[in-house]
Amino acid sequence: CSLLLYAVNGLQARTFGVWTLLSSVIRCLCAIDIRNRTLYHITLFTFFLALAHFLSEVFVYHTAALTIGVMAPLMVASFSILGMLIGLQYLEVEALSQNKKKN
Repeated sequence: CSLLLYAVNGLQARTFGVWTLLSSVIRCLCAIDIRNRTLYHITLFTFFLALAHFLSEVFVYHTAALTIGVMAPLMVASFSILGMLIGLQYLEVEALSQNKKKN
């Protein structure tokens, strides 16, 4: 197993499951309404939070080994952050062009 489970109980497992479900709902809603800037920023934050969580488990708490099971979410979070930061520039440009059309 890639994770060293020291003190994981049912509550912690369910909490992690609920977090995963919540973040996936947020990400799906952002995909549906990609131009919603607030939702876009919240979604971007979920990827930063996931990246920080997995990095801390590997390098700070040493409760996870750097295996494919941990590398996969690290790569997904990293590439998603990169893609969303690039997309954020287009979102800002689009908002500016809409403001110019109104004026």
